[in-house]
Order: sequence, then C-alpha cells, then structure tokens
Amino acid sequence: MSLWSKIFTMFRARANEAGEAVVDANALRILDQEIRDASEALRKSRDDLTTMMAQRKLSFNKVQPKQNKIAEYSGFIEQLLDRGDETLAREVAQKLADLERETEADEVLLTQYDGNIENLKKSILQAESTISRLKQQVDSVKATENVQRAQAALASQHSGTNTALRTATDSLERIKQKQLERAAKYDAAKELEHFGGDHDLKAKLAHAGLLEDHSSADSVLARFKSRPALSAPPALRLDVDKPKSNV
Repeated sequence: MSLWSKIFTMFRARANEAGEAVVDANALRILDQEIRDASEALRKSRDDLTTMMAQRKLSFNKVQPKQNKIAEYSGFIEQLLDRGDETLAREVAQKLADLERETEADEVLLTQYDGNIENLKKSILQAESTISRLKQQVDSVKATENVQRAQAALASQHSGTNTALRTATDSLERIKQKQLERAAKYDAAKELEHFGGDHDLKAKLAHAGLLEDHSSADSVLARFKSRPALSAPPALRLDVDKPKSNV
C-alpha cells in the first residue's frame, strides 16, 4: 500500500469515527425520527388499503350485474333452442361468451384484490405492533438515559460537595484551634493577675489564723449569740371548762 493510499485510509477512518460519534450523540433523536418515518409510512399504507378496498368494491359492483345478465342470456338460449331458433340462440350465445370472459377477468381481479388486501392488513398489523413496541422501548431508553444523566450530575455534585466539605472541615478545625489559643491566653492572664495581687498573701494570713473566717460554724453561732434576747410570747391556755354532769 502506497503512502497516499494509507493517508486516504486514515482520513476515511477519522471521518467514520466522527460520523459514529455524531450518530451516538444523537442516537435518540435519530431513533425518534425513524419512528416518525415509520408511522408516516404506516399512515400511507392505511390510505392505500382504504383505496384498494374501495376499488375492490367497485369491481364487485360491476361483476354482479354481469352475472345477472349471464343468467338472463342463459335462459334466453334455452328458450330459443327449445323453439328451434338456433340462429338467434347463437347470437345470444356470443353475447354470453363475451360476458363470461369479462366476468372471469373481473373475478380474477377480485381475487387479486382480496389477496392484496389480506396481505396489506397483515403488514399493517405487524407494523403497528412493531411501532408500538419500539415506542415503549424508546420511552424506557429515554427514562434510563434521564436516570443516568441524573446519576452523573449527582456524582459530579457529590465530588464537588466532598471538596467543599473538606474545605469547611479545615476551616472549622482552624476556628477551634484559634478558640483554644484564646482560652489559653485568658487562663494565663488570670494567673498573672493572681500572681501580681494580694491573693497569695491573704491565703497565707488566713492559714496562720490572723484573718477571720466569716463562713465557719463558730462565727455563725457567735453572730446569733450576740443578738438581743427576745421576750417570750404569752403562754396559751390549754384547759377548758368541763361541762357539768346532770344529777
């Protein structure tokens, strides 16, 4: 294979791949259009069937009078032969022969109409069933396509959500770390305040007994003892007059 032939083959391969990519990307649109084309062809087939059935009826309407005429000419021939008028009987027989040929051709045409109508009816029923099945399958394919698109969107959003959650978690940890640092600074400030004040000195004096502890039990009792005495309330009379007994 020459170089130019290989290059031409390469371009054909690329064109084929591009065409397949376009077809795959628009597969549902193409399928919908193909179903619409098939439905339109089915509609035309129904019209053709209606036309054929009408033509068959017209042909049958032409045959019926001819058959009546054949029966009539047959009766005439029998009567003429009975009378011995063979000449007129022959003339009528010629008319009868022409009618029989026409009627035979019409009957052949009717048979063809009946066969074509039957075949067309079967084809229409089969096409209707196929189109109905295709539409159901297309609806299922479209539903699956929508579900898969939703799943892809959710997967993409979930990936973005995971990134956002990781970022939010990192921010939260930084905030917690800052709060711990501030709490440590507050504790250090309190320790410095106690160290610089007289808190340690008061604790040492109280431990040596030089500071009064107002919260001890002895101090509470001393506070109650130092109050002035209150006068006692008058005693309640508990005895009551007894009722006198009758003698």
